Amino acid sequence: MTSSNSPQPVATPHVRISFFGKLRAYFFTGLAITAPIAVTIWATLWFITFFDTWVKPFIPSYYNPDTYLPFKVPGLGLVFALITITLIGALAANLVGKTLIAIWDNVLNRTPVVRSIYKGSKQIFETLFLQKGASFQKVCLVEWPRRGTWSIAFISREIDAGMIGLEKGRAMYAIYVSTTPNPTSGYVFFCDVDEVRLLDTTVEDALKLVISLGLVFPKKPLAPGLESKVAVRLPAKKVSRTKAT
Repeated sequence: MTSSNSPQPVATPHVRISFFGKLRAYFFTGLAITAPIAVTIWATLWFITFFDTWVKPFIPSYYNPDTYLPFKVPGLGLVFALITITLIGALAANLVGKTLIAIWDNVLNRTPVVRSIYKGSKQIFETLFLQKGASFQKVCLVEWPRRGTWSIAFISREIDAGMIGLEKGRAMYAIYVSTTPNPTSGYVFFCDVDEVRLLDTTVEDALKLVISLGLVFPKKPLAPGLESKVAVRLPAKKVSRTKAT
C-alpha cells in the first residue's frame, strides 16, 4: 500500500514542434552535412584552377592537350607544377644544382628589399619541409595571457637560453601561441621547459580546436595525469614575448 506522503512522479510536459520548426531543424541538419562538402569541393577546384591559370601558359603546346582536344583538361597545370618541383629538387641534390642554387642565393642576397623577403621565406620553408625535427611536433598548454588561464600552444623547438641572450645552460622552449580563428597570427614565447604542460594530442587536432573557437575537441582524449608527470607548476616567472610577424 502506497503512503499518501510518498512523492508522486511529475509528468513531463509534451512539447509539440511546429511544422516550420521541423523544417528549420531539417535545414540546419542538411546545412551541416552539405556545407563541409561544398567548401572542400570549392577549395579543391580553386587550387587546381590557380595552378592551371599560372602554369599552363608555360607548357609547350605539343604537351598541352588543350590545344588539340575539344575540351580543357583540368589539373594539368598542377601535375606539371608537381613534376617541375620534383625535378628541381632532384637537380639540387647534385653538384651542378648546388652550384646554380648558390649563385642564385648570392644574387638575391645582394639585392636590396628582395633579399629580406627571400631570406625570410626561404628560412620558413626550409624549417617546415627540410628540417623535420624543427617543425611543430608537440602541443602544450601555457599560462597566458595571465596566470590561472591556459592557452593552446605549439612547441617549435627546444633551445638553450644563451641563444636568445639569457644565461647559458638553461633549457627553454620556443613556443607559438596562435590567435583564433586565424592560426597564422599569434605570439612567439621563450619559456622554461617546466613552465609548460605537454598534451597527448596531435598538432592537427590542436589546430582544429583553435580554428573552431574551442568547439571541436581532439578525438583522442588526454591521458589522465599526463600533465602531472611531464610538468610541475612553478611560481610566476618572467617570460619573453615577441609578436609574430
